[in-house]
Amino acid sequence: MAWKNQLEFIKALEESGELVRIKEFVDPKLEIAEITDRVSKSGGGGKALLFENTGTNFPVLMNAYGSERRMCMALGVDHLDAVAKEIEELFQLLSSPKENIIDKLKLLPKLGQFASWMPKVIKGKGACQECILENPDLSKIPVLTCWPKDGGPFITLPVIHTKDPETQSRNVGMYRMQVFGPTLTGMHWHKHKVSAKHFSAYKKSGKLMPVAVALGGDPVYAYSATAPLPENVDEYMLAGFLRKKKVELVKCITQPEIEVPADADFIIEGYVDPSEDLIWEGPFGDHTGYYSLPDWYPRFHVTAITHKKNAVYPATIVGIPPQEDAWLGKATERIFLAPIKMTMVPEIKDMDMPVEGVFHNLVITQIDKEYPGQGQKVMNAMWGAGQMMFNKILVLADQGVKIQDYLSLAQYVFSNLNPATDISFSTGPMDVLDHSCSKLGFGGKMCIDGTKKLEEEVDENYINPQTLPASKEIEDQLLQQYPEIKAVFAGLLDKGISCIILSVKKDKPGHIRQLHHSIGAGTNMQAIKMILYVEHTVEPSDLPTCLWRFCNNLDPKRDSHLFQSDTYPYVACLGLDGTRKTKELD
Repeated sequence: MAWKNQLEFIKALEESGELVRIKEFVDPKLEIAEITDRVSKSGGGGKALLFENTGTNFPVLMNAYGSERRMCMALGVDHLDAVAKEIEELFQLLSSPKENIIDKLKLLPKLGQFASWMPKVIKGKGACQECILENPDLSKIPVLTCWPKDGGPFITLPVIHTKDPETQSRNVGMYRMQVFGPTLTGMHWHKHKVSAKHFSAYKKSGKLMPVAVALGGDPVYAYSATAPLPENVDEYMLAGFLRKKKVELVKCITQPEIEVPADADFIIEGYVDPSEDLIWEGPFGDHTGYYSLPDWYPRFHVTAITHKKNAVYPATIVGIPPQEDAWLGKATERIFLAPIKMTMVPEIKDMDMPVEGVFHNLVITQIDKEYPGQGQKVMNAMWGAGQMMFNKILVLADQGVKIQDYLSLAQYVFSNLNPATDISFSTGPMDVLDHSCSKLGFGGKMCIDGTKKLEEEVDENYINPQTLPASKEIEDQLLQQYPEIKAVFAGLLDKGISCIILSVKKDKPGHIRQLHHSIGAGTNMQAIKMILYVEHTVEPSDLPTCLWRFCNNLDPKRDSHLFQSDTYPYVACLGLDGTRKTKELD
């Protein structure tokens, strides 16, 4: 279904018991974000929050997408898999053989329906232009400062519109915007993003680059701006498909080259001058759960601010998971499973992106395996598929394994795993926000093939251990033998998972490599297939926090250490260094 506007969505949230109004004054500087952070981490993602007294003329809507139910409401579906099922059915209808004229005629209603969802530019002004600020001033809007060390206030849920100067093809994306003054923000365009390509094209042309930012309107707009669509696919086509109604666009007042949703709550119009010096933007508490460091980014000059009557400012907070953005990511996981399966990797049956992996760090994929090497085939295809190129750790499992049941998944994967032969490493593009990389935006990747191995894939010399040592025995042994180990979690051994986690205080270069080879050669360690090393400040038994910290600090290729025994040829133990890296010790 299509929401008429954001207010209708807010009303529906409230009627469903999914929204709480906060009438007391709450400061947009840190206070709104702090309350939202606590609420979003409560059971089931908490409630959406409408802060009605912000010290400005506008309320602030937070955590609107922050649960499965609210995410489904935003997209107008009963469950997230419904969209993927519809895409799959549409693809099958269009690609199936048409043997006669009757079969072809049956397509016409669906094609007509599809055409009715295409975005349309309408004449005149939209509701988003009911009020025009004669002197645009961003301080009139309750822009949030989210974290104590943020460089300033940031617009965190902007739907940013740019166009290619030659083809005029539109891109709609979401990039944070730091506010520097009444009419100046940064424009955080990473080099991999389409808007950054548009910026480069304008730089070559020597022309000013028109840009417009929409806030609010149908909640499907913000989701569509985050969706990993192919470069030349209009995000408002996806929005129309999701809402089953075309997106109506109007021309901006001061930047008429750009069209924006007529039902948006706010429109911020302006331009970027490619010849101008960049601005030092950041730091910012990011979705990885870490501050991203400041860097140079383009300046965005505001030429107009318009808004509808009774406008509500939508915002979000990102940081240590779980947060609201986890559900935006979950929607993408479920919706885009079908296109990946139908166009690139047909053997994929399911996919899961654990919240602790903050989208790109950890992806679990279930495949229907039929021939040797198929896991590597899937690995290469996945790492070449759009934003999956940023994936750091890929785990493969067979059809029939419930990949959302992480205990059963780990038991299955480790039962099939030879650490010496079933883990592949590569390098490639990484998220610019990934601080573990030795070089910006470029680092290591790892694929753990936990599928059952076919005859051609088996190392004849490898003997899969049938029994594992007791966890208490391993914990006592390691704590007694190595003073740098501050805590041990070996509880996974008691559940049939051949992996332990160690909290280590490093004090010399190469410490983890040396420690791992010493541990691997020790007594009772022959059955341990993998050791995860984390910072001494991390409690290894707190698995969600431990996994989040581990994934963030790991460059899999650089930080992997394989121990193979000279005494026992079949023994292999992979150590993965998920500790914090420093120039002094690493």
